[in-house]
Amino acid sequence: MAITTFSDEHTSPIPPSRIFKASIIDSHNLIPKLMHKPSKASKSSKAMGVLEASSRSTLLKCVKYRVDELNEKTFTYGYTLIEGDSLGANLEKITYEVKFEQSADGGSISKVTSKYYTVGDFTLKEDEVKAGKERVLAMYKAVEAFLIQNPDAYV
Repeated sequence: MAITTFSDEHTSPIPPSRIFKASIIDSHNLIPKLMHKPSKASKSSKAMGVLEASSRSTLLKCVKYRVDELNEKTFTYGYTLIEGDSLGANLEKITYEVKFEQSADGGSISKVTSKYYTVGDFTLKEDEVKAGKERVLAMYKAVEAFLIQNPDAYV
């Protein structure tokens, strides 16, 4: 097993508290509406979740994840993908650590670290996760645009 780590950073004019509430706390409601992909979310507990996309969705069919950290005071969120289409045969799990920090201009800086745990001697390359990173960035930008257009949402 090998672990491949990627880190990304994005800036936004939206303060950390608003973008955290919209993109993390209420993501199961807001993101499907913004991305025009209806989904059903079922949560067996605060620490475990399953997301199932409808047949109209081009996103993943099913993802099972475990919430490792959710801190609304420090705007941090950590979770682990433990089952689902995105893991395929070569990945055991993927962990994500997300943190929103205040920027000097009143907006925020989002920092995301993802760790891919491979099966056997498989080596993951960055271009193999590029499409997934682009989907996540598109969702982030959709939430940001929504918050700019709706300044009273998620305050």
